[in-house]
Amino acid sequence: MLLSYLRLVLFAAGLLIGVQVPGFISDYAKRVEAHLIEAQTGLSGFQGTANQFFKGDIQALVAHYRASEDPIFRSDADSLNTLLTRRQALDKQFQAMQGPWYIRFLQVVLAADPDIRKETWNGYSYQILLTPEAMIWGMSGALLLSFGIECLFRLIDWVVLGGKRLRQSRPIEDRDVRGL
Repeated sequence: MLLSYLRLVLFAAGLLIGVQVPGFISDYAKRVEAHLIEAQTGLSGFQGTANQFFKGDIQALVAHYRASEDPIFRSDADSLNTLLTRRQALDKQFQAMQGPWYIRFLQVVLAADPDIRKETWNGYSYQILLTPEAMIWGMSGALLLSFGIECLFRLIDWVVLGGKRLRQSRPIEDRDVRGL
């Protein structure tokens, strides 16, 4: 009986953990978008200058700053290039977060910006979303956790006890039918 309750608790824990996945992915996507907007806003003045003097080519503006004799302009070229690189990386993250659910999941797990993922984790508040996607994640998490723990216990039982407890727990009729 205690084992049955333990299974229910594990199932519920897996369900609650699984339901958090879509919420975290959503929060990460919102943070990426916010950082992208911030980077675009920071570049807007430089883009205006590039539009006015370099036909919109911001890389030509960076090259012009680098070629300048003024050390301040050369330093600004490095800063501007850093902003451009950051915007490009954020745009790539943003585009990946517009894909299907499995691409968003893999992006957050494998290719997320570490600083934004940490920022999302630090600011994340646990939530229970009632969307079909959250329900699927929750049920999947519950089943995987329950099944994984059950398999682990069965493996330990088999290795330590040689499966004796498993054979002893079968009903007598079941043992007679199988010839044990």
